[in-house]
Amino acid sequence: MKSTSVPPLNTPLSSVPESQLLDVGVAVFDPNIEQIDEELPIYPEVRRAEARYMADQLSGTLLESGAWGAVRVVPDTNQFTDLLVEGTILQSDGEKIALAVEVTDATGQRWIDKTYEGVTSKYAYERGTRSSQDPFLMVYREIANDMLLVFQSLSARQRREVRTVAELRFARNFAEDAFADYLTTDKNGNFKITRLPAEDDPMLDRVRNIRNRQYIFVDTLQGYYDGFSADMQTPYQEWRKLSYEEIVALRELQNESTAQLIAGGAALIAGIAAQGSSNSAARSAGFIGMMGGGYLLKSGLEKRAEANIHSLALEEIGQSLQAEITPRVIELEDRTVRLTGNVEDQYAQWREIMADIYAAEIGALDPRTPDSSSSSD
Repeated sequence: MKSTSVPPLNTPLSSVPESQLLDVGVAVFDPNIEQIDEELPIYPEVRRAEARYMADQLSGTLLESGAWGAVRVVPDTNQFTDLLVEGTILQSDGEKIALAVEVTDATGQRWIDKTYEGVTSKYAYERGTRSSQDPFLMVYREIANDMLLVFQSLSARQRREVRTVAELRFARNFAEDAFADYLTTDKNGNFKITRLPAEDDPMLDRVRNIRNRQYIFVDTLQGYYDGFSADMQTPYQEWRKLSYEEIVALRELQNESTAQLIAGGAALIAGIAAQGSSNSAARSAGFIGMMGGGYLLKSGLEKRAEANIHSLALEEIGQSLQAEITPRVIELEDRTVRLTGNVEDQYAQWREIMADIYAAEIGALDPRTPDSSSSSD
């Protein structure tokens, strides 16, 4: 679905009770840097930055709709949250973005599996517009509106069930023996509740404490992503503006040079054929045609060389963007933790730190590694 105009952001038809609010995890998008496109090369350093930025933009749009509980950007898809949003960047060049989006709830039900496309114009990059909204806000709003449609189609019982399954999956991950019998999976891999633990179950209480600690960290991480996006805003929007101009110029040059190469080749062929004519006037015209065809070919090749210069300019812009984005120190409630590498590396280091906290919280029971059919919040 391709969009060029910004739709209104839909909100719930009525107030949603707290017991039915669903928390949303927006995983950092897949940058898809393995994609090969000879016409529009991909710059890995830009794509990785975009993957974080776009996830944060979608998270902010979902939060603005007022339809959800907590909305957080998370570093990967290994999460036990009520709703998980996954995105893959198919195209992003300043003029157009295309995102493959999947939204799945904790029970395993897939809400959305769709490609969203948005096209913008040069007016989106005028200084006043650039400071007020993202050029591709239409895409984020379309995703948010589609998610709200599915949410509103669920009954109150279904919404509460999603929340309960998310909690039980988290609990089973850290206390498998204690919570193994509460959930089953059907033939499609969807989770079903078989029974519920007692509200005063001490193990459930301990697991909830663990989950609350995890929320504190992920909320801190959300601040990281918000700060990352804020720092990235100015250089990224400038990159998009220049990229838009380069893409449009590149396309025009390629179209122009291709037409000239075709015309030049045809003129050369006609001129060569005319040289075999017994008519002197035809031979003279053929010679002129050959000269003109040669000029058109030369002009077309020169324009292709100019197009290559535009491609190199894109690469330089992408490299300069990476230099303007730096890692940060994450402030926790009781300590400052220095985490190095990219966000995903830092999150992996944090999980090691959390392992000690988890072990202390649940006593002798060590945290479990998620199996292939599940993941950790």
